[in-house]
Amino acid sequence: MPLLQFDTTLSLSAEEKTALADRVTDSYTAEMATTAGHVAVTIRERDPADLHLGRAVDGPLVFLDAEIRRGRSVNRKRAFALETFAYLGETFDVPDENMKVVFTEHPGESMMGVDRVGGEWDSE
Repeated sequence: MPLLQFDTTLSLSAEEKTALADRVTDSYTAEMATTAGHVAVTIRERDPADLHLGRAVDGPLVFLDAEIRRGRSVNRKRAFALETFAYLGETFDVPDENMKVVFTEHPGESMMGVDRVGGEWDSE
């Protein structure tokens, strides 16, 4: 039941936002060995003055806060992050220096929908 929250200085059309959400959902489900039905994505456009990163160069900024169920390996998380960075760089010309992801892991029971409470991940 992940929540993938993007904050960005990009100005995206509705179609671009949908494509981004679809792409990261597909990438997340593939890398994290899960299904898409419970993946939530938010995309928040910010004024350039709202986002800062010490190493940033000229160009748009994109930060991803990935709230996920605990138990995924660092290799799974890294593969998802790199796939997401590659897509953002290739599609929206975001410089590598201007992207960051932070994973926050939660116990399964902390992730809920109306119809279910998450369970624990079976580690690899």
